Amino acid sequence: MSNLDLIQQFQLTFNTTAIPRTFFAPGRINLIGEHTDYNGGHVFPASISFGTYALAMKRNDQKLRFYSQNSPNTGIIECDMTDLSYNAAHNWANFPKGMIKYLGESGLDISAGMDILFYGNIPNSSGLSSSASIEMVTGVLLEGLFNLKVERIQMIQLAQKVENNYIGVNSGIMDQFAVGKGKKDHAILLNCQTLEYQYAPIQLDNHAIIIINTNKQRTLASSKYNERCLQCEHALADLQTALPISSLGELTKQQFEQHKHLIQDDTNLKRAKHAVYENERTLEAFNELQKGNLEKFGQLMNESHLSLQQDYEVTGIELDTVVQAAWDQPGTLGARMTGAGFGGCAIAIVENDKVESFKTNVNKIYSETIGYEAAFYTAAIGDGAKEITEECSK
Repeated sequence: MSNLDLIQQFQLTFNTTAIPRTFFAPGRINLIGEHTDYNGGHVFPASISFGTYALAMKRNDQKLRFYSQNSPNTGIIECDMTDLSYNAAHNWANFPKGMIKYLGESGLDISAGMDILFYGNIPNSSGLSSSASIEMVTGVLLEGLFNLKVERIQMIQLAQKVENNYIGVNSGIMDQFAVGKGKKDHAILLNCQTLEYQYAPIQLDNHAIIIINTNKQRTLASSKYNERCLQCEHALADLQTALPISSLGELTKQQFEQHKHLIQDDTNLKRAKHAVYENERTLEAFNELQKGNLEKFGQLMNESHLSLQQDYEVTGIELDTVVQAAWDQPGTLGARMTGAGFGGCAIAIVENDKVESFKTNVNKIYSETIGYEAAFYTAAIGDGAKEITEECSK
């Protein structure tokens, strides 16, 4: 939808002739470093051109009205600034409600209600982080409408708090960080323990990053995600009987191999192995990309997927089918699942002149195996969350 369409929809929905302000927060892909963020390791995400738009205006009372162009049958969801508690009936609107609640509780003056229209073009259940996108677009619209001074790291941490404490998903900080601090044509190497980060230019030369959506609904993602978190916590507790560490991300592969006998449960051992080995893979991948070694970067992506499949067990037949099909195509440097898993998306680095045949061949194999088609997007790497009112008016 164009911004003009969204403005007209806002005016129609909220019965006004005023022009709202427009804000945008991207989705994200993670190039490598999966399920390492909540284990205190490194991740390597980038914000993408797909994301969430929010058109907003302040009201003269304490009423909040939310409308999603993606869920028009739900209609307007209403609540009051005096009661921002989680309400299952409010569905997706709990994400912006949580941001309003926590930003207000942090001492910032959010003095009035609002009318907010959301529109997202991130594919549903794709694992490209639509929830963090909604949280962060709400953060920047509050910042803009109420002229707040919010450190971006603080906003990112509050958005993670929404996910963990308000929604109840034990996710790490990667998604909100990538959405909040994204930079055009760059990925971010982030230490999830210290929040130290550095940007790396994405120089693909004659290659493109292709997002492959399996179109498998990620119905198990939240419950299995929390289960994996717990398994890693148990493994860490076992290792802490002999090691002075606070996260799995502090271990080298050598240290892990020397002490893995401390982990009492075989499943927890596999989970911890992935977290440690994936963290080292991510640091190696960053260094290889800095040197322009795309071939080695692609190999590390492949190793990442195998670890997610065999040790972390979060892929499933849909992701494994699409990734294996991608590996089998000429011109593919590497491919892996991205996101929490159990459906959602994979990414591949593919030679530009092979992209069309890649899509055709992968989709043929996938649809014949799974019974329905995948969807393909070329990932443009863009900026993080911001107001785009002026951009839209040009």
